[in-house]
Amino acid sequence: MPDVRVLATGLEFPEGPVAMPDGSVLLVEIRGQRLSRVWPDGRKEVVASIPGGPNGAAIGPDGKCYICNNGGFSWIPTRNTVMPGPQPDDYIGGSIQRVDLQSGKVETVVSKCGEHALRGPNDLVFDHHGGLWFSDLGKRRARDMDVGAFYYVKPGMTEIVEGVHGILPANGIGLSPDEKTLYIAETPTARLWAYDLPEPGTVKPREVIYRGERGEPIAGLGGYQMFDSLAVEACGNICVATLISGCITVIAPDGSIVEQVPTGDRVTTNIAFGGPELKTAYITLSGKGELVTMDWARRGLPLNFLNR
Repeated sequence: MPDVRVLATGLEFPEGPVAMPDGSVLLVEIRGQRLSRVWPDGRKEVVASIPGGPNGAAIGPDGKCYICNNGGFSWIPTRNTVMPGPQPDDYIGGSIQRVDLQSGKVETVVSKCGEHALRGPNDLVFDHHGGLWFSDLGKRRARDMDVGAFYYVKPGMTEIVEGVHGILPANGIGLSPDEKTLYIAETPTARLWAYDLPEPGTVKPREVIYRGERGEPIAGLGGYQMFDSLAVEACGNICVATLISGCITVIAPDGSIVEQVPTGDRVTTNIAFGGPELKTAYITLSGKGELVTMDWARRGLPLNFLNR
């Protein structure tokens, strides 16, 4: 077990960590419906109240924090924690929102693509042009569920286009260092998909049986494990938070498994890199309600508009 250091406790299903240049960490609390900041001494402060289900966070070219809002979950108590459940009665619909970090003002950027409403936006990443890729997990109900998708909001944040629709629920999303490949983590199957990007905002066409197969499944885990959100290393490895087994699975671009780093929580949901040389991992343990950190063996990929 690596040296896991607890930075903050008492978080209400934390997700979407963003390691800021000042040493603080922004994160969302999905059940708490807020964007919070954790300081190096463990002090917590609320940046903004976000009704629904804030689920992922990223700093945009305007310096604001962009949020995936999944519209809300119902919550199911288990023996040791509280877990997200089906679509709740007070579901407000999915959207991408942005938060002014000084004032806490929240505004909605997009809530639909064409005639199709967003269902459950989950994770997001900016390319170096200022365009925003984000995944949509969809929502689960008592006897049916949505298929997943990912979308691209063009620079300027006024036009949205569909990347691929028809993925089994799409969770973590990330770009390769050269931004020519988009990675999507499929939650229930624990598969990692790679999509070729011939130009910004465009997925390379492929002959497929169904639309969700426009990418290549480069890795999959056996047994009962599920994928959540992800981050990319500077060398190109993809680090995927892995549920049930409670670890970070590190996958090389060719799909080989580099290692699985245990975290001590079966509900490990996300990872971000910060600190000197981006070799400190910040990990959300949503089952325990903790933000933890550990030294990382390799350097994280600098994020556009954040780690410059």
